[in-house]
Amino acid sequence: MKVGIIGAGGIAVTMAKTLNEMEDATAYAVASRDLAKAQAFAEKNQIEKAYGSYEELFADPEVELVYVATPHSHHYQYMKMALEAGKPVLCEKAFTANAAQAEEIFRISEEKGIFAGEAMWTRFLPSRAMIDEVIRSGEIGKVHMITANLGYDIKNVERLRNPELAGGALLDVGIYPLTFIRMITDAKIKSMDTSCVKLETGVDAQNAATFIFEDGCMASMHSSMLGGTEQAGIVYGDKGYLIAWNINDVDRIQVFDNSRKLIREMETPEQITGFEYEVRAAMEAVRAGKTECPQMPHSESIYMMQLMDSMRNAWGIRFPFEK
Repeated sequence: MKVGIIGAGGIAVTMAKTLNEMEDATAYAVASRDLAKAQAFAEKNQIEKAYGSYEELFADPEVELVYVATPHSHHYQYMKMALEAGKPVLCEKAFTANAAQAEEIFRISEEKGIFAGEAMWTRFLPSRAMIDEVIRSGEIGKVHMITANLGYDIKNVERLRNPELAGGALLDVGIYPLTFIRMITDAKIKSMDTSCVKLETGVDAQNAATFIFEDGCMASMHSSMLGGTEQAGIVYGDKGYLIAWNINDVDRIQVFDNSRKLIREMETPEQITGFEYEVRAAMEAVRAGKTECPQMPHSESIYMMQLMDSMRNAWGIRFPFEK
């Protein structure tokens, strides 16, 4: 399948590498608002077509799937343009800047019968099934607590500092620990306590939240753009616990008993970059004429955006373009 990439930043490089090493997909085209940048990206990443506008890429009849790799603030705009041009679209997380935008995109997707999906890659990785199997087997018993965190020293990255670009730690890194928790339990949230520390620009620099679910399970998360963390997701049961290392690309899963004895350790399969799983899921959906894929259905993207909206609301953070 021929994929057109919107945006020419770092994550677009990862996607281009992924596509070009897959047997059933290729990075066919790239578009940037700067033609020279698109041409340089295309030459460096073995891409056939380079466009100086997104409209040109959307008009190319050879493009079978669009991948959006722009800042969060522009996801809604470019997905809408792609769908209105009849192009299926796979968009980087966070899917949009807020839930209202996500709902509008999915309304268009479903009305037109065109695929639109969120590239929340941890939901597609093999580690998801591996963790699910440990929990489903009862090896660690009934889950009663979940913790997850993710942090990097990325405080000087301009797009993350800028509220006009939907910056902040939450949408960029906080979505990973929130997703880890959600993948363990889909119980309804009974209560939430959350807070953040802001940059001088007004976006969240680091944040934390504690959840109590209606089934009695608790969860806590924190994310940061001020420095690194150990990036672990831990699931505690009444018979033991599980540690998933590097929660935004789990490479190792350890299972312990209640006396903290390591019972077993599992490594995840080798991969190109990990992006290939979300691409294949999107391609399968497109070829089957579906508007969503089961790993990340529209309802789940909306749920996550609503959750992050509620956290930002508690912190008093609204992006300038939000009404």
